[in-house]
Amino acid sequence: MKKLTVFFCVLAGLFLFTLAGCANDDTFTAKSYASGGEIQKITIEVEDRELEIIASKDDEIHIEYFDGEKEYLEIVPENGQLTVRLVYNKNWTDYIGGKPSAEYRKIKISVPNDTVAAFSAKTTNENIRLAALSFTESVSLDSNGGSIVCERVNVGKSIDLTAKNGDITGSVLGGMDDFSISCTYKKGDCNLPESKPGGTKSFTANCNNGNIEIEFVK
Repeated sequence: MKKLTVFFCVLAGLFLFTLAGCANDDTFTAKSYASGGEIQKITIEVEDRELEIIASKDDEIHIEYFDGEKEYLEIVPENGQLTVRLVYNKNWTDYIGGKPSAEYRKIKISVPNDTVAAFSAKTTNENIRLAALSFTESVSLDSNGGSIVCERVNVGKSIDLTAKNGDITGSVLGGMDDFSISCTYKKGDCNLPESKPGGTKSFTANCNNGNIEIEFVK
């Protein structure tokens, strides 16, 4: 009986190993996108993707990424809004064996400075990096399983940053008195007040199992 049990355990292990070996046979191809027309709002909703947002060298929005046959980006410009989503076309066996290589899981977004009103990005298990850019209204960044890094981000109205199992760090353009501040954090430290009223703009940071360290610079 014991020999039979061991035999079936080994057989099951071989079966799972075979599935794992076949799970990541997707072929990825480098792709790029350039916006045509005026875009006022950018929304990015992906999973397991690192996001790097930098300044565009022209007046267009550029996106550099990798598409596979089983997971790929859907990019939709409509009514002044650009929406980017990750689409999966997989069987359950395709989820066994881990993620694609890191190089295929990075998205670079180039944004014209001071022309986009609102920018929103959400990802899981990876970092979001936002370079020195200005937005006429708002920025919202959310990483569940990664960190958020901002460099002299400038907004007309509001900044909303959320990270779980990662840090929120970097700098915001303007004085602290320019912002009303609200910070919530667990299992970490914060260099900002939990609550500060006043200011014509708002700054909100929520961090679980990580640190908040933001500098206000003029």
